[in-house]
Amino acid sequence: MTANSTPPTPDLVALLAAMGVPGSDIDQAQADGTLVLLAIDHLAIGQPLRYDLAAACEATGLPAEELRHIWRSLGFPDPQAGEATFSDTDLGNLTAVAELMHSGTVSEEVTYGMTRVIGSSMARVAVALIDAISAGSEASEPAEGDDLDRPAFGPLASEGGDLLPMFPIVLEQVWRRHLQAAARRRRLRSDHEDSAGLIVGFADLVGFTAMAQQLTDEELAAVVDRFERLAYDGVIRGGGRVVKMIGDEVMFLVEDPVAAGEIALWLADASRDAAELSDVRVGLALGPVLEREGDAYGATVNLASRVTGIAYPGTVVVSAELRSALEDHPNFVFKNMRPRSLKSLGRVQLSVLLRAEDAPTTIRETIDERRRQMRGAMRERLAERRHDEISSLDDESLGQFGDGP
Repeated sequence: MTANSTPPTPDLVALLAAMGVPGSDIDQAQADGTLVLLAIDHLAIGQPLRYDLAAACEATGLPAEELRHIWRSLGFPDPQAGEATFSDTDLGNLTAVAELMHSGTVSEEVTYGMTRVIGSSMARVAVALIDAISAGSEASEPAEGDDLDRPAFGPLASEGGDLLPMFPIVLEQVWRRHLQAAARRRRLRSDHEDSAGLIVGFADLVGFTAMAQQLTDEELAAVVDRFERLAYDGVIRGGGRVVKMIGDEVMFLVEDPVAAGEIALWLADASRDAAELSDVRVGLALGPVLEREGDAYGATVNLASRVTGIAYPGTVVVSAELRSALEDHPNFVFKNMRPRSLKSLGRVQLSVLLRAEDAPTTIRETIDERRRQMRGAMRERLAERRHDEISSLDDESLGQFGDGP
C-alpha cells in the first residue's frame, strides 16, 4: 500500500457480527437494503446501555418521576422498569441537568423548556441525517455478488469512521455561532426598547393541496425542497431569521421594516422564476412578539398568518402598522385593500406592497398570466407522466390492445 492510498473499508457484515449482532438481523438488513441503518443503530450511541430506571435514579439522585419528565422532554419514551435504557453519558447529562435545575440558577420551567428545545431540534437533525444516508445507500446499493468494501460504506464501517464523529463537532460550532447571533440580537433589541416590535412574515405555496394530488411523492418532495431552499436563501440573505418550516409554509422574523419588505417581494418574485413552484403569497405584520423556545407567539403572529391566507397568489400583503413604517420609503408603493374581518382579530385595514416601479394596475394582469403559466406547466407535467407510463409497457402488455387495424 502506497502512502497516498486509502486503506480498505472494513466489511460491515464482519463488523456487525463482531459486535454480537445476530446473524438473522444482519441477513434481514441485507435483504431489505438497510445494512447501513443497522450499523448506525449499533454505532450511534457508542456506549453500552447499562442502567435501568432504578439504577439511574440512584446514580443521579433524581426521583423516578422527575427523571421520566426530563427524559420525555428530550423526546424519548418513558423508561420501563428493569429495562437497560441509559448509558454512562446519559447519566452524566441527567445529573448535570438536575444540578442546574436544583441550584436555583434557572427555574424548573426554564430547564424543561430548554430540554424540549434540545430534544426537538436534535430529533430533526437526526431524521434529516438518516434520510440523507438512507437515500445515499439506496442509490449505491451493491449489486448481487458485490462485496461491501466500497467508499459509500466507509464512513460508517467502523467506530473510527468520519461521518458519525464529525457531526457533534459541526453541531457544537453551529450552536456556538447561533448562540452568539441570538445574544447579539437580544442585546441590540434591548437598546431599542421603544421600538414598534418585530416584523412577522409567513409565505406559502398557493395551491399546494391540489398540487399534492397530481404529483408523485418524489416530485412533491422535490417541490418542498425547492421551496425550503428558496425560503432560507431569501430570508437569511435579507437579514431575517427563519423560525420554522411547516411543509408548504415558512414563518420568519425580521428586525428592520425595509428588509422585511425586500425579503417578501423577493420571495414572491423568485417563485415566479421557478417553473416547478406555484406562486408564493406573503403576509407581513409589525408589532409585539413573544419569543419562547425558538418559536414566536402573539397577536402579531396571528395577524401575519391570517393576512397570508387572504393574499392573492404572487403578492405581498402588509398590516397597517408596517405600511406606516414604510410609507415614506422610495422603494415601495401600496395598493389599498378594503377592510377585512379576520377571525379572532376583528376588522383590519390591509395593503398590497409593491415595488415603486411596479404599476398597481398590473396586479390582476400579473396574477392571471401566472395562473395561465402554472396551468400550462401542470398539463405538460401530466402529459409527460402519461407518456412515460405508456412507454414503460412491454410488448406483452401492449398485446392486450390487439394488433390494430
